Amino acid sequence: MKIQLSLLLFLCLSLHAHGLTKTADTSLVGPITLDCGNPGQWKFDMSVDKLGDKEVLTVSMKAPSPQLPPQFDLSFAVPQLDAHHLWADQNADRCQLKPDWGVNFRTNITTELPVYAFINTNSTNRLTVAASECLREVNALMGLREEGCVLKGRLNYFSGPQSPIDNYETKVIFDKRPVFFGDAVREAVAWMSDESGFKPVEAPDAAFDPLYSSWYQFHQNVTDKSLEAECREASRLGMKTLIVDDGWQTDDNNRGYAFTGDWEVSKNRFSDMASHVAKVKDMGMKYMVWYSVPFIGKNSRNYERFKGKYLWEDHEKGALDPRFPEVREFLINLFEDHMRRYGYDGYKLDFIDCFNTGNDPAIAENFAGRDIKVLPEAVDVLMRGIYSRLKAIKPDVLIEFRQAYVGPAIRQYGNMMRAADCPGDMQGNRTRIANLRLTSGRTAVHADMLEWNVADTPENAARHILSALFGVVQYSMMLSELPEDHKRVVKHWLDFSQKHRNTLMHSDFRPYHPEAGYPVIEAEAADERIMAVYQDNTIADLGDINKPTYLINASGTQGIVADFGKVKSADIHNVYGEKVATQKLTKGLQRLSIPSSGYALIR
Repeated sequence: MKIQLSLLLFLCLSLHAHGLTKTADTSLVGPITLDCGNPGQWKFDMSVDKLGDKEVLTVSMKAPSPQLPPQFDLSFAVPQLDAHHLWADQNADRCQLKPDWGVNFRTNITTELPVYAFINTNSTNRLTVAASECLREVNALMGLREEGCVLKGRLNYFSGPQSPIDNYETKVIFDKRPVFFGDAVREAVAWMSDESGFKPVEAPDAAFDPLYSSWYQFHQNVTDKSLEAECREASRLGMKTLIVDDGWQTDDNNRGYAFTGDWEVSKNRFSDMASHVAKVKDMGMKYMVWYSVPFIGKNSRNYERFKGKYLWEDHEKGALDPRFPEVREFLINLFEDHMRRYGYDGYKLDFIDCFNTGNDPAIAENFAGRDIKVLPEAVDVLMRGIYSRLKAIKPDVLIEFRQAYVGPAIRQYGNMMRAADCPGDMQGNRTRIANLRLTSGRTAVHADMLEWNVADTPENAARHILSALFGVVQYSMMLSELPEDHKRVVKHWLDFSQKHRNTLMHSDFRPYHPEAGYPVIEAEAADERIMAVYQDNTIADLGDINKPTYLINASGTQGIVADFGKVKSADIHNVYGEKVATQKLTKGLQRLSIPSSGYALIR
């Protein structure tokens, strides 16, 4: 028995001896610990540098020859002092600060981005953490350790299959400045882009044009004639781009993806696609088309062609593995050929976040046929090929991506970032748009497509639009069936969004209280300021009015309480933009008689 216990102790000590633990001291978060269970021949170095009032941790690792990198963790712990919420794009619906055993985040080129902000109830930053690695997978834990109320963070690197390398460097930034949390997040994302070398593509002016989408009103039951009729009305109202969603490539109406993958235009729906596209363009609209990039349906002819080249399969479809060069070339050629053949202006590239895998089939096959081992790297090569080939055809090509693939790596290949699906959910749309505005730099941020019940009031219809006003609005209503008063609402607020486009889209953007769903959002340019209030019993703090200021009542009630500095009067406008009154104002708190979904112009 003594021999067995001694052997067990020896084995345990030997295993522990092969692990590696290093620490680096910071002034902001104390010691940062690096743990690597099996470093092998890899040598690690850690250093900490100042970047103004921030600190940057650099981790570098080297090996004597190319070999697989080992997994390692970086962890820290700080006291919970005036930090009540955790902002993360994946967590932003409620910004809950959860126990450290109950919250994990996963980021790579296809999903989210590794930036996390612990904030207080006054929208003030208490600790923002961001990683420079936004291509490969980084798994994160950010939460509260119960013992002693401590904020705990951990970043995990090199999980999943890897390719041999002989060196690697990554950085993490820590920011504890007591600034508006949105400024901390924006600066962290800009730092990530600079450190990673990922330069987002420029968004052409057309990427900010109001848009008409076919999805919520047509779903798959879409035809050339019905779209042309709708586009005539959309163009009259001021919409400049059409996205034709799912349905153009199949006669099926079951909303699934079993028939996806051959990508041939349905002759029953579109008798002459090129001619149809030209007709819509003649109405003054650009033409974009939806594709579910990874999916090959089991009822398509291409399903057998790519058998054995799927990341995963379910009952109706498979998701292509872009690590196969022939898969990448199939997709790149598809988009290139269709743009040339039909004259498209761009694409809505959907489900890129489905390039993922649980039990990776490549491991059992020893990566046979795959020229890239690391899945995020293969996605990067695929998207680079798609964008470069399309840009060669049309330099101002429009490419729309959807949350959650929104980080600096994927923004190299798309210029429109759309909020994740939230039909009929105006608060969901508002929070998603605000999060994207904070993380997307100068990329055009789009609302999820708007829909509402046509029996609702014009004021409530307008609230859906107002919740999307700080993003590019996509409409997905059957315009021919809209009541006239709803059309007046759409026309007014669409005109308003274009008249104030610079302020709404390109100026200083400040969304307040993410933990409450952003009840107040404002944008300010050099020549004007726009503030929208979305929650009843919320005070609009406007301070001194030194430029034309628009105060929008999106709260669903009559009137807004505001706090002013020096001010004289306000012109009151209703939901249609009509001036209905002038109200005298004084310094301090007072209620403005702004109708529901109207606004006050304060000079």
